[in-house]
Amino acid sequence: MDVLLLQTDIRWQSPENNRLHAKEIIDASPKADIIILPEMFTTGFCTCPEGIAEKADSDTFAWMCNIAKERNSAITGSIATEENGKYYNRLYFVKPDGGFYTYNKRHLFSFAGENNIYTAGNERVIAEYCGFRILLQICYDLRFPVFSRNIGDYDMIIYVANWPVQRVEAWKTLLPARAIENQCYVVGVNRTGKDPAAEYNGGTTLIDFLGKPVVSAEFGKEQSVTGTANIQLLDKFRKKFPALQDADKFTIR
Repeated sequence: MDVLLLQTDIRWQSPENNRLHAKEIIDASPKADIIILPEMFTTGFCTCPEGIAEKADSDTFAWMCNIAKERNSAITGSIATEENGKYYNRLYFVKPDGGFYTYNKRHLFSFAGENNIYTAGNERVIAEYCGFRILLQICYDLRFPVFSRNIGDYDMIIYVANWPVQRVEAWKTLLPARAIENQCYVVGVNRTGKDPAAEYNGGTTLIDFLGKPVVSAEFGKEQSVTGTANIQLLDKFRKKFPALQDADKFTIR
């Protein structure tokens, strides 16, 4: 399965411009099975979503559906979303046939006040596509391994993020840790550029089940890269070294 990772700069609170910019990058990139955009890719990481959050049937969701159909690829990224009077940092995973999955970010970034305005999700969501089972996660979720622990129900984790440069060492350490401990592929897609609160330098990467990078974007540069995840290699490794069967049982409350 080929995965296109878009390490983009994001224009602050400008959905139309960010969609146009992402479309230009996608059109100039090779075909892939999945296209992955950063967290809040239409606005930047906005903790004051009044007036910019989109409805569940938003222009951006329609744009994602069109991209998926035109490219015959799944596409995923998170959007500030308003539904029934509540705000969510919602990741959409849209398939070419119009089917889709949604995941509302569980771990809200209280350090920046995200928890004061957004509602946390409470469901663990796994998308099935191209023979892979994919756990959907957003940024701060990366710091909480219990919620993302593999119980034999997925083959890849996708993290979309606005992860600032001052904490990039944690990003670089935790992504391979999640891959190793869960015997899975891990994708981390982070933005570049600046917003009113922080600076971002990317670190976008696809990591294999051994914790080794398959492909990575350059730090500090807006760039798209494509890598391949191989389910046969993953299955072979899990059979040869079945560590997951020895994992502790637990309950998330």
